[in-house]
Amino acid sequence: MIEIAPGVNVDDSELQFDFVRASGPGGQNVNKVATAVQLRWDVRATTALAPEVKERLIRLAGSRVTEEGLLLIEAKRFRTQEQNKADALKRLGVLVQQALVEPKVRKKVRPSGAGRARDKQHRSEVKRIRRYNPDEWE
Repeated sequence: MIEIAPGVNVDDSELQFDFVRASGPGGQNVNKVATAVQLRWDVRATTALAPEVKERLIRLAGSRVTEEGLLLIEAKRFRTQEQNKADALKRLGVLVQQALVEPKVRKKVRPSGAGRARDKQHRSEVKRIRRYNPDEWE
């Protein structure tokens, strides 16, 4: 079991790590060693998350989720597999934590009658001040 977020544990078998060659720094090793990590996780099939959290996670991940529901995170910032693997798990944890936060429901509110009257009075005063007065221009 891997803890990807506080209170969210995922079975090791659900996460698939593929190592591929990365572009960028690495010297002579960049063409020989597969240091970039591709993390795949089937979000729709996991039992670690509630259904509404899964939907929020799919919405948050956007184009990183395939049509089959696979979340793909690619990490190639570092030169070693271990660091890139840890980076991918950290980014997955951040995404899951964002999905765990339930959005607040917006309550419709209307301004009071007195508030509308104050707004009208203020607007009237502004327009009165802006009115052309020929005596002030001479």
